[in-house]
Amino acid sequence: MPTPNRHTVKNIEKLTRQFDDDMLLSLLDDDSDTDSNRADNLTALQQKLSEELAQQQDYQRVQAELQDTVLSLADYLNAVQLVVTETFAHSVWVKAEIRSLSTKGGHYYFELADKDDSGKITASCRGNLWRGQATKLLKKFEQNTGMALDKGLNVMLNVTASFHPQYGFAVTILDIDPTYTLGDLAQQYQKMLARLMEEGLLDLNKSLPLPFDIQNVLVIAPENAAGLGDFRADADRLAATGACHFYYQHATFQGNHAPQEIREAIRKGVKSLDQQGITPDILVIIRGGGAVGDLAYLNDYELAALVAEQPIPVWVGIGHERDHVILDEVAQISFDTPSKVIAGIRNHLINVTQSAKQAFLAIEKTALQSLTQARRDSEQQFIRVQQLAHNQLNLAKQAIHQQLDSIKQASFYQIKTARQHAEQLRAMILLQHPTQVLAKGYAIVRDDQAQIITSIHDTAPNTPLAIALKDGVIHATVTDIEPN
Repeated sequence: MPTPNRHTVKNIEKLTRQFDDDMLLSLLDDDSDTDSNRADNLTALQQKLSEELAQQQDYQRVQAELQDTVLSLADYLNAVQLVVTETFAHSVWVKAEIRSLSTKGGHYYFELADKDDSGKITASCRGNLWRGQATKLLKKFEQNTGMALDKGLNVMLNVTASFHPQYGFAVTILDIDPTYTLGDLAQQYQKMLARLMEEGLLDLNKSLPLPFDIQNVLVIAPENAAGLGDFRADADRLAATGACHFYYQHATFQGNHAPQEIREAIRKGVKSLDQQGITPDILVIIRGGGAVGDLAYLNDYELAALVAEQPIPVWVGIGHERDHVILDEVAQISFDTPSKVIAGIRNHLINVTQSAKQAFLAIEKTALQSLTQARRDSEQQFIRVQQLAHNQLNLAKQAIHQQLDSIKQASFYQIKTARQHAEQLRAMILLQHPTQVLAKGYAIVRDDQAQIITSIHDTAPNTPLAIALKDGVIHATVTDIEPN
Protein backbone atom coordinates (compact mmCIF):
# COMPACT_ATOMS: atom_id res chain seq x y z
CA MET A 1 0.00 0.00 0.00
CA PRO A 2 1.49 3.46 -0.89
CA THR A 3 2.31 5.64 2.02
CA PRO A 4 -0.19 8.52 2.39
CA ASN A 5 2.40 11.13 3.41
CA ARG A 6 0.67 14.27 4.68
CA HIS A 7 3.72 16.38 3.73
CA THR A 8 3.74 15.38 0.07
CA VAL A 9 1.75 18.39 -1.14
CA LYS A 10 3.95 20.82 0.79
CA ASN A 11 7.08 19.14 -0.60
CA ILE A 12 5.72 19.45 -4.15
CA GLU A 13 4.96 23.14 -3.64
CA LYS A 14 8.42 23.72 -2.18
CA LEU A 15 10.13 21.87 -5.02
CA THR A 16 8.04 23.76 -7.56
CA ARG A 17 9.02 27.13 -6.08
CA GLN A 18 12.66 26.04 -5.99
CA PHE A 19 12.42 24.87 -9.61
CA ASP A 20 10.96 28.22 -10.73
CA ASP A 21 13.62 30.18 -8.84
CA ASP A 22 16.42 28.11 -10.34
CA MET A 23 14.98 28.57 -13.84
CA LEU A 24 14.95 32.36 -13.37
CA LEU A 25 18.49 32.37 -12.04
CA SER A 26 19.70 30.27 -14.97
CA LEU A 27 18.21 32.77 -17.42
CA LEU A 28 19.91 35.71 -15.70
CA ASP A 29 23.33 34.05 -15.41
CA ASP A 30 25.60 34.22 -18.56
CA ASP A 31 28.46 32.10 -17.13
CA SER A 32 28.72 28.85 -19.15
CA ASP A 33 30.14 26.86 -16.20
CA THR A 34 27.32 28.10 -14.05
CA ASP A 35 24.80 27.14 -16.75
CA SER A 36 26.14 23.60 -16.69
CA ASN A 37 25.79 23.41 -12.90
CA ARG A 38 22.35 24.97 -13.08
CA ALA A 39 21.30 22.37 -15.61
CA ASP A 40 22.39 19.55 -13.35
CA ASN A 41 20.55 21.08 -10.40
CA LEU A 42 17.42 21.59 -12.43
CA THR A 43 17.52 18.02 -13.63
CA ALA A 44 17.75 16.79 -10.04
CA LEU A 45 14.88 19.05 -8.99
CA GLN A 46 12.77 17.84 -11.91
CA GLN A 47 13.41 14.25 -10.89
CA LYS A 48 12.44 14.94 -7.25
CA LEU A 49 9.35 16.79 -8.40
CA SER A 50 8.35 13.88 -10.61
CA GLU A 51 8.74 11.45 -7.71
CA GLU A 52 6.68 13.63 -5.39
CA LEU A 53 3.97 14.02 -8.03
CA ALA A 54 3.90 10.27 -8.56
CA GLN A 55 3.52 9.68 -4.81
CA GLN A 56 0.73 12.24 -4.65
CA GLN A 57 -1.04 10.59 -7.57
CA ASP A 58 -0.71 7.18 -5.91
CA TYR A 59 -2.04 8.61 -2.65
CA GLN A 60 -5.01 10.20 -4.42
CA ARG A 61 -5.73 6.94 -6.26
CA VAL A 62 -5.68 4.98 -3.01
CA GLN A 63 -7.89 7.56 -1.32
CA ALA A 64 -10.36 7.24 -4.20
CA GLU A 65 -10.32 3.44 -3.95
CA LEU A 66 -10.83 3.54 -0.16
CA GLN A 67 -13.48 6.23 -0.19
CA ASP A 68 -16.36 3.78 -0.24
CA THR A 69 -14.51 0.88 1.37
CA VAL A 70 -15.55 -0.41 4.83
CA LEU A 71 -12.66 -1.97 6.83
CA SER A 72 -12.66 -4.02 9.99
CA LEU A 73 -10.90 -2.50 12.95
CA ALA A 74 -8.17 -5.11 12.63
CA ASP A 75 -7.62 -4.31 8.95
CA TYR A 76 -7.56 -0.61 9.65
CA LEU A 77 -5.12 -0.94 12.57
CA ASN A 78 -2.97 -3.31 10.51
CA ALA A 79 -2.86 -0.59 7.88
CA VAL A 80 -1.89 1.95 10.52
CA GLN A 81 0.79 -0.47 11.75
CA LEU A 82 2.15 -0.76 8.23
CA VAL A 83 2.19 3.01 7.81
CA VAL A 84 3.97 3.54 11.13
CA THR A 85 6.46 0.79 10.40
CA GLU A 86 7.33 2.11 6.94
CA THR A 87 7.31 5.80 7.88
CA PHE A 88 9.20 5.58 11.19
CA ALA A 89 11.48 2.64 10.46
CA HIS A 90 14.55 4.70 11.38
CA SER A 91 15.50 5.46 14.99
CA VAL A 92 15.53 8.96 16.50
CA TRP A 93 16.65 10.50 19.81
CA VAL A 94 13.82 11.81 21.96
CA LYS A 95 13.75 13.53 25.36
CA ALA A 96 11.17 12.45 27.91
CA GLU A 97 10.45 12.04 31.60
CA ILE A 98 9.98 8.57 33.06
CA ARG A 99 6.58 8.66 34.76
CA SER A 100 6.59 4.99 35.74
CA LEU A 101 8.81 1.96 35.33
CA SER A 102 8.17 -1.74 35.83
CA THR A 103 9.89 -4.96 34.90
CA LYS A 104 8.75 -8.46 34.07
CA GLY A 105 10.72 -11.37 32.79
CA GLY A 106 13.77 -9.22 32.19
CA HIS A 107 11.82 -6.75 30.05
CA TYR A 108 11.32 -3.14 31.21
CA TYR A 109 8.13 -1.20 30.59
CA PHE A 110 8.08 2.59 30.74
CA GLU A 111 5.44 5.29 30.81
CA LEU A 112 7.08 8.27 29.12
CA ALA A 113 5.81 11.85 29.11
CA ASP A 114 6.66 15.34 27.96
CA LYS A 115 5.69 18.42 30.01
CA ASP A 116 5.50 22.14 29.37
CA ASP A 117 7.01 24.82 31.62
CA SER A 118 3.99 24.71 33.95
CA GLY A 119 4.38 20.96 34.49
CA LYS A 120 1.36 20.01 32.39
CA ILE A 121 1.74 16.81 30.38
CA THR A 122 1.64 17.58 26.68
CA ALA A 123 2.42 14.09 25.35
CA SER A 124 2.77 10.54 26.67
CA CYS A 125 3.30 7.03 25.42
CA ARG A 126 4.56 3.61 26.44
CA GLY A 127 8.17 2.56 26.04
CA ASN A 128 9.62 -0.94 25.93
CA LEU A 129 13.17 -1.98 26.71
CA TRP A 130 13.51 -5.60 25.75
CA ARG A 131 15.53 -8.07 27.73
CA GLY A 132 18.24 -8.44 25.09
CA GLN A 133 19.18 -4.76 25.38
CA ALA A 134 18.14 -4.05 28.98
CA THR A 135 21.12 -5.48 30.88
CA LYS A 136 23.70 -3.70 28.73
CA LEU A 137 21.91 -0.33 28.62
CA LEU A 138 21.02 -0.24 32.32
CA LYS A 139 24.56 -1.20 33.32
CA LYS A 140 25.98 1.56 31.12
CA PHE A 141 23.54 4.09 32.58
CA GLU A 142 24.39 3.17 36.19
CA GLN A 143 28.14 3.18 35.55
CA ASN A 144 28.02 6.65 34.00
CA THR A 145 25.48 8.30 36.30
CA GLY A 146 25.97 6.36 39.56
CA MET A 147 22.20 5.84 39.78
CA ALA A 148 19.61 3.38 38.68
CA LEU A 149 17.09 4.23 36.01
CA ASP A 150 13.91 5.22 37.85
CA LYS A 151 10.76 7.26 37.57
CA GLY A 152 11.07 11.00 37.80
CA LEU A 153 14.28 11.13 35.74
CA ASN A 154 14.57 13.04 32.49
CA VAL A 155 16.24 10.85 29.89
CA MET A 156 17.30 10.94 26.27
CA LEU A 157 16.34 7.73 24.47
CA ASN A 158 17.10 6.39 21.04
CA VAL A 159 13.81 4.86 19.93
CA THR A 160 11.87 3.47 17.04
CA ALA A 161 8.13 3.76 16.76
CA SER A 162 5.95 0.68 16.83
CA PHE A 163 2.23 0.15 16.58
CA HIS A 164 0.41 -3.05 17.44
CA PRO A 165 -3.25 -3.49 16.55
CA GLN A 166 -3.94 -5.01 19.96
CA TYR A 167 -1.54 -3.11 22.28
CA GLY A 168 -1.48 0.27 20.55
CA PHE A 169 1.41 2.67 20.06
CA ALA A 170 4.74 2.37 21.86
CA VAL A 171 8.39 3.13 21.30
CA THR A 172 11.13 0.56 21.46
CA ILE A 173 14.20 1.79 23.35
CA LEU A 174 17.44 1.05 21.57
CA ASP A 175 19.86 3.21 23.55
CA ILE A 176 20.02 5.64 26.51
CA ASP A 177 22.29 8.67 26.72
CA PRO A 178 23.44 8.93 30.38
CA THR A 179 25.18 12.29 29.84
CA TYR A 180 21.82 13.96 29.18
CA THR A 181 20.42 12.75 32.51
CA LEU A 182 23.53 13.90 34.35
CA GLY A 183 23.28 17.30 32.70
CA ASP A 184 19.59 17.56 33.50
CA LEU A 185 20.18 16.68 37.17
CA ALA A 186 23.00 19.21 37.37
CA GLN A 187 20.79 21.83 35.74
CA GLN A 188 17.98 21.14 38.22
CA TYR A 189 20.51 21.34 41.08
CA GLN A 190 21.75 24.73 39.89
CA LYS A 191 18.17 25.98 39.50
CA MET A 192 17.46 24.98 43.10
CA LEU A 193 20.58 26.78 44.29
CA ALA A 194 19.63 29.90 42.35
CA ARG A 195 16.09 29.85 43.76
CA LEU A 196 17.30 29.35 47.31
CA MET A 197 19.74 32.21 46.86
CA GLU A 198 17.08 34.47 45.33
CA GLU A 199 14.66 33.78 48.20
CA GLY A 200 17.33 34.40 50.86
CA LEU A 201 17.33 30.80 52.09
CA LEU A 202 20.76 29.57 51.05
CA ASP A 203 22.65 31.14 53.95
CA LEU A 204 19.73 31.59 56.37
CA ASN A 205 20.58 28.66 58.66
CA LYS A 206 24.30 29.40 58.39
CA SER A 207 23.63 32.84 59.88
CA LEU A 208 22.42 31.31 63.16
CA PRO A 209 24.97 31.37 66.00
CA LEU A 210 26.53 28.11 67.13
CA PRO A 211 24.92 26.81 70.32
CA PHE A 212 27.00 27.50 73.42
CA ASP A 213 26.11 24.09 74.79
CA ILE A 214 24.49 21.05 73.16
CA GLN A 215 22.12 19.35 75.57
CA ASN A 216 19.25 18.17 73.34
CA VAL A 217 19.71 16.83 69.80
CA LEU A 218 16.92 15.90 67.38
CA VAL A 219 18.16 13.27 64.91
CA ILE A 220 16.45 12.46 61.58
CA ALA A 221 17.74 9.25 60.01
CA PRO A 222 16.64 6.05 58.23
CA GLU A 223 15.69 3.38 60.75
CA ASN A 224 18.22 0.58 61.29
CA ALA A 225 20.62 2.11 58.76
CA ALA A 226 24.36 1.50 59.04
CA GLY A 227 25.07 5.22 59.18
CA LEU A 228 22.68 5.59 62.13
CA GLY A 229 24.45 2.70 63.87
CA ASP A 230 27.82 4.44 63.48
CA PHE A 231 26.30 7.63 64.84
CA ARG A 232 24.67 5.96 67.83
CA ALA A 233 27.84 4.11 68.83
CA ASP A 234 29.27 7.41 70.09
CA ALA A 235 25.94 9.13 70.76
CA ASP A 236 24.90 6.48 73.29
CA ARG A 237 28.19 6.89 75.15
CA LEU A 238 27.65 10.64 75.33
CA ALA A 239 24.09 10.15 76.50
CA ALA A 240 25.22 7.71 79.19
CA THR A 241 27.44 10.39 80.70
CA GLY A 242 24.52 12.82 80.79
CA ALA A 243 26.43 15.24 78.57
CA CYS A 244 23.52 15.47 76.12
CA HIS A 245 20.29 13.73 75.13
CA PHE A 246 19.36 12.41 71.68
CA TYR A 247 15.82 12.12 70.29
CA TYR A 248 15.34 10.08 67.11
CA GLN A 249 12.78 10.36 64.31
CA HIS A 250 12.98 7.93 61.40
CA ALA A 251 12.19 8.45 57.73
CA THR A 252 12.94 6.85 54.39
CA PHE A 253 15.82 8.55 52.59
CA GLN A 254 15.38 6.74 49.26
CA GLY A 255 12.67 6.95 46.62
CA ASN A 256 10.39 9.70 45.37
CA HIS A 257 8.52 9.83 48.67
CA ALA A 258 11.72 10.37 50.70
CA PRO A 259 11.65 14.22 50.77
CA GLN A 260 8.05 14.26 52.03
CA GLU A 261 8.80 11.66 54.73
CA ILE A 262 11.86 13.59 55.91
CA ARG A 263 9.85 16.83 56.09
CA GLU A 264 7.16 15.07 58.12
CA ALA A 265 9.79 13.56 60.44
CA ILE A 266 11.28 17.01 61.11
CA ARG A 267 7.89 18.53 61.90
CA LYS A 268 6.85 15.57 64.04
CA GLY A 269 10.13 15.54 65.98
CA VAL A 270 10.05 19.28 66.72
CA LYS A 271 6.39 19.12 67.76
CA SER A 272 6.96 16.10 70.03
CA LEU A 273 9.85 17.78 71.85
CA ASP A 274 7.89 21.03 72.14
CA GLN A 275 5.08 19.13 73.88
CA GLN A 276 7.67 17.91 76.40
CA GLY A 277 8.89 21.46 76.97
CA ILE A 278 12.19 20.71 75.19
CA THR A 279 13.82 22.93 72.58
CA PRO A 280 16.53 21.06 70.65
CA ASP A 281 19.87 22.83 70.46
CA ILE A 282 20.59 21.37 67.00
CA LEU A 283 18.79 19.34 64.33
CA VAL A 284 20.86 16.51 62.86
CA ILE A 285 20.04 14.86 59.49
CA ILE A 286 22.16 11.81 58.70
CA ARG A 287 22.27 9.00 56.18
CA GLY A 288 25.02 6.54 55.32
CA GLY A 289 26.63 6.25 51.92
CA GLY A 290 24.84 4.88 48.89
CA ALA A 291 24.45 5.17 45.17
CA VAL A 292 24.39 8.62 43.68
CA GLY A 293 20.89 7.94 42.45
CA ASP A 294 19.68 7.14 45.96
CA LEU A 295 21.08 10.40 47.30
CA ALA A 296 19.62 12.34 44.37
CA TYR A 297 16.17 11.94 45.91
CA LEU A 298 17.30 14.34 48.63
CA ASN A 299 17.83 17.13 46.09
CA ASP A 300 14.36 18.50 46.72
CA TYR A 301 13.58 22.23 46.94
CA GLU A 302 10.78 21.96 49.52
CA LEU A 303 12.98 19.86 51.81
CA ALA A 304 15.91 22.26 51.41
CA ALA A 305 13.67 25.26 52.14
CA LEU A 306 12.28 23.62 55.30
CA VAL A 307 15.80 22.87 56.55
CA ALA A 308 16.99 26.40 55.75
CA GLU A 309 14.07 27.94 57.66
CA GLN A 310 14.64 26.00 60.88
CA PRO A 311 15.12 28.37 63.86
CA ILE A 312 17.84 26.08 65.26
CA PRO A 313 21.18 25.10 63.69
CA VAL A 314 21.01 22.12 61.31
CA TRP A 315 23.99 19.77 61.03
CA VAL A 316 24.00 17.37 58.08
CA GLY A 317 26.02 14.21 57.46
CA ILE A 318 24.87 12.40 54.32
CA GLY A 319 26.76 9.77 52.35
CA HIS A 320 30.52 9.57 51.99
CA GLU A 321 33.18 12.21 51.46
CA ARG A 322 32.51 12.32 47.72
CA ASP A 323 28.75 12.75 48.09
CA HIS A 324 27.02 16.13 48.03
CA VAL A 325 23.32 17.02 48.12
CA ILE A 326 21.30 20.23 48.34
CA LEU A 327 20.96 19.83 52.13
CA ASP A 328 24.72 20.31 52.41
CA GLU A 329 24.24 23.74 50.82
CA VAL A 330 21.61 25.06 53.27
CA ALA A 331 22.71 23.45 56.55
CA GLN A 332 24.71 25.44 59.11
CA ILE A 333 27.43 22.76 59.07
CA SER A 334 27.87 19.96 56.54
CA PHE A 335 29.86 16.85 57.49
CA ASP A 336 31.05 14.09 55.17
CA THR A 337 29.54 11.19 57.13
CA PRO A 338 27.23 10.50 60.10
CA SER A 339 30.27 9.51 62.18
CA LYS A 340 31.79 12.94 61.64
CA VAL A 341 28.58 14.59 62.80
CA ILE A 342 28.70 12.88 66.21
CA ALA A 343 32.43 13.61 66.31
CA GLY A 344 31.60 17.27 65.70
CA ILE A 345 29.11 17.23 68.59
CA ARG A 346 31.65 15.54 70.86
CA ASN A 347 34.36 18.01 69.90
CA HIS A 348 31.98 20.91 70.48
CA LEU A 349 31.20 19.61 73.98
CA ILE A 350 34.92 19.10 74.64
CA ASN A 351 35.65 22.66 73.50
CA VAL A 352 32.83 24.00 75.68
CA THR A 353 34.13 22.01 78.65
CA GLN A 354 37.68 23.18 78.08
CA SER A 355 36.48 26.75 77.70
CA ALA A 356 34.51 26.39 80.93
CA LYS A 357 37.57 24.99 82.70
CA GLN A 358 39.73 27.80 81.37
CA ALA A 359 37.09 30.30 82.41
CA PHE A 360 36.93 28.67 85.88
CA LEU A 361 40.71 28.81 86.21
CA ALA A 362 40.69 32.42 85.05
CA ILE A 363 37.95 33.22 87.57
CA GLU A 364 39.84 31.38 90.28
CA LYS A 365 43.04 33.23 89.44
CA THR A 366 41.23 36.54 89.36
CA ALA A 367 39.49 35.72 92.65
CA LEU A 368 42.79 34.81 94.32
CA GLN A 369 44.40 37.98 93.03
CA SER A 370 41.40 39.96 94.24
CA LEU A 371 41.52 38.26 97.65
CA THR A 372 45.25 38.88 97.95
CA GLN A 373 44.82 42.49 96.98
CA ALA A 374 41.86 42.81 99.33
CA ARG A 375 43.92 41.32 102.15
CA ARG A 376 46.70 43.80 101.44
CA ASP A 377 44.22 46.63 101.29
CA SER A 378 42.63 45.43 104.54
CA GLU A 379 45.98 45.25 106.29
CA GLN A 380 46.88 48.71 105.06
CA GLN A 381 43.50 50.00 106.14
CA PHE A 382 43.88 48.28 109.54
CA ILE A 383 47.28 49.88 110.04
CA ARG A 384 45.87 53.20 108.99
CA VAL A 385 42.90 52.77 111.35
CA GLN A 386 45.29 51.86 114.17
CA GLN A 387 47.35 54.95 113.48
CA LEU A 388 44.27 57.12 113.27
CA ALA A 389 42.85 55.55 116.44
CA HIS A 390 46.16 56.05 118.26
CA ASN A 391 46.24 59.67 117.12
CA GLN A 392 42.64 60.12 118.19
CA LEU A 393 43.39 58.56 121.58
CA ASN A 394 46.36 60.85 122.06
CA LEU A 395 44.28 63.83 121.10
CA ALA A 396 41.47 62.61 123.40
CA LYS A 397 43.96 62.17 126.27
CA GLN A 398 45.30 65.66 125.70
CA ALA A 399 41.79 67.02 125.58
CA ILE A 400 40.89 65.08 128.75
CA HIS A 401 43.96 66.44 130.57
CA GLN A 402 43.09 69.91 129.42
CA GLN A 403 39.49 69.41 130.50
CA LEU A 404 40.67 67.96 133.83
CA ASP A 405 42.93 70.96 134.44
CA SER A 406 40.09 73.27 133.58
CA ILE A 407 37.74 71.33 135.89
CA LYS A 408 40.30 71.45 138.69
CA GLN A 409 40.77 75.17 138.31
CA ALA A 410 37.02 75.69 138.08
CA SER A 411 36.51 73.43 141.10
CA PHE A 412 39.08 75.26 143.15
CA TYR A 413 37.48 78.53 142.18
CA GLN A 414 34.01 77.20 143.02
CA ILE A 415 35.20 75.82 146.34
CA LYS A 416 36.90 79.08 147.19
CA THR A 417 33.81 81.06 146.22
CA ALA A 418 31.57 78.67 148.15
CA ARG A 419 33.80 78.91 151.17
CA GLN A 420 33.64 82.71 151.02
CA HIS A 421 29.88 82.60 150.61
CA ALA A 422 29.58 80.14 153.47
CA GLU A 423 31.59 82.42 155.67
CA GLN A 424 29.31 85.25 154.73
CA LEU A 425 26.24 83.15 155.48
CA ARG A 426 27.78 81.97 158.72
CA ALA A 427 28.40 85.53 159.71
CA MET A 428 24.85 86.40 158.79
CA ILE A 429 23.52 83.38 160.65
CA LEU A 430 25.55 84.24 163.68
CA LEU A 431 24.19 87.72 163.52
CA GLN A 432 20.67 86.32 163.46
CA HIS A 433 21.26 83.86 166.30
CA PRO A 434 18.47 84.15 169.02
CA THR A 435 20.99 85.03 171.68
CA GLN A 436 22.17 87.95 169.58
CA VAL A 437 18.58 88.96 168.92
CA LEU A 438 17.57 88.66 172.59
CA ALA A 439 20.62 90.65 173.59
CA LYS A 440 19.36 93.50 171.51
CA GLY A 441 16.13 93.66 173.59
CA TYR A 442 13.94 91.36 171.50
CA ALA A 443 11.87 88.55 173.13
CA ILE A 444 10.58 85.22 172.00
CA VAL A 445 6.92 84.45 172.84
CA ARG A 446 5.67 80.86 173.07
CA ASP A 447 2.25 79.46 173.93
CA ASP A 448 1.62 76.67 176.34
CA GLN A 449 2.51 74.21 173.57
CA ALA A 450 5.98 75.81 173.12
CA GLN A 451 4.95 77.11 169.71
CA ILE A 452 6.43 80.52 168.76
CA ILE A 453 3.78 83.14 168.42
CA THR A 454 4.41 85.69 165.71
CA SER A 455 0.90 87.19 165.35
CA ILE A 456 -1.95 88.30 167.64
CA HIS A 457 -4.06 85.78 165.83
CA ASP A 458 -1.98 82.91 167.18
CA THR A 459 -3.30 83.47 170.73
CA ALA A 460 -6.42 84.43 172.63
CA PRO A 461 -7.32 85.99 175.99
CA ASN A 462 -6.56 83.92 179.06
CA THR A 463 -3.93 82.01 177.14
CA PRO A 464 -0.77 81.30 179.14
CA LEU A 465 2.47 82.51 177.46
CA ALA A 466 6.19 82.06 178.03
CA ILE A 467 8.29 85.16 177.18
CA ALA A 468 11.99 84.44 176.67
CA LEU A 469 14.40 87.29 177.31
CA LYS A 470 18.18 87.39 177.17
CA ASP A 471 18.53 86.58 180.83
CA GLY A 472 15.38 84.49 181.58
CA VAL A 473 11.71 83.55 180.88
CA ILE A 474 8.59 85.39 181.98
CA HIS A 475 5.30 83.43 182.37
CA ALA A 476 2.20 85.55 181.74
CA THR A 477 -1.44 85.25 180.78
CA VAL A 478 -3.13 87.15 177.94
CA THR A 479 -5.66 89.57 179.31
CA ASP A 480 -6.36 91.68 176.27
CA ILE A 481 -5.38 91.79 172.55
CA GLU A 482 -5.04 95.07 170.66
CA PRO A 483 -4.39 95.02 166.90
CA ASN A 484 -2.15 97.64 165.28
